[in-house]
Amino acid sequence: MNEVLQQLMAFAPVETDRSFKDLTTLRIGGKVRYTVYPKDIIALDSVIGILETNNIPYKFVGKGSDLLCSDRDYEGAVIKLDRYFNDSYVDGTRMVAEAGCSIIALSIEAMKNGLSGLEFASGIPGTLGGALFMNAGAYRSSMKDIVEEVCVYHDRKVEWISVDECAFSYRTSFFQKHTDWIILAAVMKLTRANPEDISALMENRRERRMASQPLDKPSCGSVFRNPENENAWALIDGIGYRGRQVGGARVSEKHCNFILNVGNADAADYMKLVEEIQDKVFEKYGIRLETEMEKFNW
Repeated sequence: MNEVLQQLMAFAPVETDRSFKDLTTLRIGGKVRYTVYPKDIIALDSVIGILETNNIPYKFVGKGSDLLCSDRDYEGAVIKLDRYFNDSYVDGTRMVAEAGCSIIALSIEAMKNGLSGLEFASGIPGTLGGALFMNAGAYRSSMKDIVEEVCVYHDRKVEWISVDECAFSYRTSFFQKHTDWIILAAVMKLTRANPEDISALMENRRERRMASQPLDKPSCGSVFRNPENENAWALIDGIGYRGRQVGGARVSEKHCNFILNVGNADAADYMKLVEEIQDKVFEKYGIRLETEMEKFNW
């Protein structure tokens, strides 16, 4: 056992040589040197101190639902908060939750407490931290609409910052440009509503997702951001790429903005298909599609 591994294991459970295929919903990517599960902020601070002292890069990963990793092995650490940083609290119409909480679980908890505002997140398969990082959204709502404050760790200290400081915009946030600022928790302001009405809306949207999205194959959700006044799926359909396949990666016949892993696809297959779509859409429509998923370890 190497010295760094011994040091990390003094503060947190650690797995070695896990694959990004197990850590992402797309099931693509190389192996990870260390996967670390800190139990509290003291352990987290200690783990980061060890990694930085030894010049080992690290990446925070939630459910990996919006992540495309390369096939290269990652000689760093993945830090996951979803095992232990997953407590939530309801205080009147405010919900306080740690970053490792499932955003779907939080939407259900809000519903049970008669709190509306998180219904849009009831089908997003990620953590609260990931949802804040991406300013995740659906049905014309997003995290910026409900967040009051975010608790962050940076420069070896913890502080609360306002929603304005998060610089939320369409699928972007302050945290994407400042990856050393780690999201620990958030306060969300919700509104009172009838739990039965909230439940009915969530069920209606679940049925719509089942009917319109390919949820039976590995994917990272929507691949491309919608250009202004356009739908990415319609542009992809317009170039004739519905069902287009490269290696084990295929554009969904059900929803063209989903690229599925249908046959042990590798990252090269996936990116070749992504770049083909970008080039063909630009050639036909003069629009350069931007990816919504995050690329990592390329």
